[in-house]
Amino acid sequence: MEKEPSVNVLGTPLASCSSDPVTGFFRNGSCDTCAADQGSHTVCVSLTAEFLAFSKYVGNDLSTPRPEFDFPGLNPGDHWCVCAGRFLQAVEERCAPAVHLEATHQRALDIVPLDVLKAHARG
Repeated sequence: MEKEPSVNVLGTPLASCSSDPVTGFFRNGSCDTCAADQGSHTVCVSLTAEFLAFSKYVGNDLSTPRPEFDFPGLNPGDHWCVCAGRFLQAVEERCAPAVHLEATHQRALDIVPLDVLKAHARG
């Protein structure tokens, strides 16, 4: 799996999203991606209770710990690399969490327009 260049949606070096808990397709703390990342785990967000409930409702439970996968379960306030398509779905359902643009991989733009990401950028 060859990692794509670590560049964010602003065209600058990709910032870390979270090392506690460790996020990313490669579990390296960044929203790096590659061809094998079919979900495009490229959007760095600050999780909310509303988004976690939405994600669970649509089939991806991010809040329940799964020790067998070394997954701690996520909480509101945690930063996490979410799938670009799921983020866009959350935008449409009006429950999208805040985005960290500097830590969102440029490949997210294949799915989510930059103006949508900027509209949800954290302050």
